[in-house]
Amino acid sequence: MNRIVILLFSVLLLFSCNKAEPRKPVIRKTSTFMKESIERNQKINQLEEEILRLKLQKDSVNNYITSDFGFWYFYNQKDSLTASLPETGDEVLFTYEVKRINDSIVFNESQIGDQSYIVDKQELITGLQDGIKLMKEGETVTFLFPSHKAYGYSGAEGINPNEPLIYKVKLKKIIKNKSD
Repeated sequence: MNRIVILLFSVLLLFSCNKAEPRKPVIRKTSTFMKESIERNQKINQLEEEILRLKLQKDSVNNYITSDFGFWYFYNQKDSLTASLPETGDEVLFTYEVKRINDSIVFNESQIGDQSYIVDKQELITGLQDGIKLMKEGETVTFLFPSHKAYGYSGAEGINPNEPLIYKVKLKKIIKNKSD
């Protein structure tokens, strides 16, 4: 009986001492997914750009400017005397309203209230981050943002995914950063 126990123990010991082989990594081909994602986003961007261009064509009253940041805007109220634009670290106080491309209001100024933003130091949709830097104190500007400059593919409360938006922004005050 002892011999059987010793033999079983030896066999178990022999098999349990084999070198463990590491698992081989699972290879996932993401190039197809990435390619499809890029193509889908390009189609969405093209469609939004067409919608925004139609909006621009229908509006014969305002002179839209094409920004280097990928959106369009016009001045509702322009200040040609003030030379100061907000710079990184400056605090700006502003109000805004948000509309859909069909001009229906999503959020009005009274719902949003006064906003404070430290330029390039706080989170804000990229369209507003870039747009505010184009404004002088006292100006009101209307921006047409494609969805990738607003809330993108995720949307937000009251805003659909991939929805281009119209923002009307009034820059009330620029408080220059004194630490420079």
